[in-house]
Parts: sequence; structure tokens; C-alpha cells
Amino acid sequence: MRVAIDSNVISGVWSAEPIASLAVSQLDAARRRGKLLICAPVYAELLAYPKASESFLEQFLRETSIVVDFEISEGIWREAGRRFSQYAARRRRSSGAHPKRLLVDFLVGTHALLEADRLFTLDQGRYAKDFPELQLF
Repeated sequence: MRVAIDSNVISGVWSAEPIASLAVSQLDAARRRGKLLICAPVYAELLAYPKASESFLEQFLRETSIVVDFEISEGIWREAGRRFSQYAARRRRSSGAHPKRLLVDFLVGTHALLEADRLFTLDQGRYAKDFPELQLF
């Protein structure tokens, strides 16, 4: 089983949020069952985390056996764009009542959909709406 990880899970672990211990145990369980991976946009978001240097991030990824997929295929870009467009149309129709999302969320979701078996995120409601066929961890 391949589990893609959203940046909010890792940043939650780093900041010792209340969910951190549960997230660590879930990551351990997923690692025992297969492969953990993040896509390039998640890597970039993690580099922007306060006090997270590239060496800190690389060490964390090694210690947790998380692989970085730096290749984002044309299919991922196209599907992410389609889904972002659908979201943007819904948001416009609702006069902005839907929460604002970024294109990167759609890259993360599409990457998980096409390159992993499921996505581990703390934003399950958001991903469930835009990626109903995506298995969430």
C-alpha cells in the first residue's frame, strides 16, 4: 500500500499539535503496511515551515522512510487543473461561501489519486468533497 502524506500531517507532528501523537502512530502503521510518499509541492511547503531547513527536512524524511516524488506527470497537472476549475466554479456560484483553497491542494489530491492508494491528511472533509473516489487515511 502506498500512502501519500499531506503537509499538514507532518507540520502537525513537528509543532506537537494535539493530533501529533495520533499522526505519528498512524504514520508508523502505514509504513509497516507499505510505502510513504510526498509529492514535490508538499516538500516545498515543508521547506517553508518555520525553522525547517533543507537538512532538517531531509533527515526527517530519511528517519521516517518517506520518499519524495519530485516528478509530477502531465496527467496530474491536467487533472488537478480540471478539479481546481470545478471547485472555482462552485465557489463563484456560492458567492464565496465555500472555503478558499489553493491549486496546491488539488496537486496533492490528484497526486495521491493517481500515484498512491490513499491520502493521509488532516483536511479530510475538503479532500472528500473534491476527490470523492480518493481513499483517505
